[in-house]
Amino acid sequence: MNEGEILQLYQRGERNFRGADLKAANLISATLAQADFSGATLQDASLARAYLERCYLLEANLNGAFLYGADLRFVKLKNSQLIQADLTKADLSGSHLARVDLRGAKLSGAILRWVSLYGANLSGVNLCGANLNSINLRSANLAGANLNWTNLSGARLSGANLKGAQLNGVNLRGAWLNGLELDHVNLSGMELNDVRLSGANLKGADLTGSNLSDAMMRCTQLEGANLKNANLHASNLKGGKLIQADMMRTDLREADLRNADLRDVNLNLANLAGADLSGANLSGAYLWGANLDGTCLRGANLTGASLRSAILRGADLTDAILVGTTLSDDTLCA
Repeated sequence: MNEGEILQLYQRGERNFRGADLKAANLISATLAQADFSGATLQDASLARAYLERCYLLEANLNGAFLYGADLRFVKLKNSQLIQADLTKADLSGSHLARVDLRGAKLSGAILRWVSLYGANLSGVNLCGANLNSINLRSANLAGANLNWTNLSGARLSGANLKGAQLNGVNLRGAWLNGLELDHVNLSGMELNDVRLSGANLKGADLTGSNLSDAMMRCTQLEGANLKNANLHASNLKGGKLIQADMMRTDLREADLRNADLRDVNLNLANLAGADLSGANLSGAYLWGANLDGTCLRGANLTGASLRSAILRGADLTDAILVGTTLSDDTLCA
């Protein structure tokens, strides 16, 4: 069946083209809305500016297809192959692309509102500057992808692979990043307020000057991370692992650090006013000049910690372990 026959049949009301072989077909500007091309071969087909709204393309082969400016709104593409496909300026609003293989695809200027890319393979894809607000990218493979200046605010990225992805200037406000492997990632100066990072691995990450206010980071691994001058106001770091993290001048006002592991952490000049560190392990920590006004340190372990020049007004040290602790007046606890 060639493209001419397809168009004639469509004009007569036929919509079932499942399994059709249309390799390298010329369907530029064709109107094929609501047709069923599931399992069809459209490899290297020319579909620029084609009207394909609400089509079924489940498990279709679109490798190398030219879909420049195509109307793909609300299309079903689950499990399809789009390797090296050109989707430049295509409108994919509301489309379902779960487990689609988009390796090497071009998506510059594509409209991706309300798209589901659950489990999709986007390794090496260029999404620089794309608007992916609230997009579903759970369990997607974004290894090596170019996400520079991409808007991922509110995006669902839990379980995604971001290994080697470029993240300069990315907007992750309110994004879901629970459980991600982000060790040694550079997120310095980023807007990450309201982000969900619970259980994520951020060992050795650079978060210098980042805004993480109201972030949910329960049980997050931040060993050796650089959080200098970061804003963690009202963030939830309960049970977090922050061993040897650098948190100098960090804003931790009203943060929840209950039962956090803060051994040997640098909290010099940090603002911990109103923070809850009950049950936290601060052994060997440096808190020189830190603001602990109204801070809860009930049951905290401050063995060998140094609090020289720290503000302890209103701090609750009930049941705290102070063996070998240097207090703000240079008093060494026995």
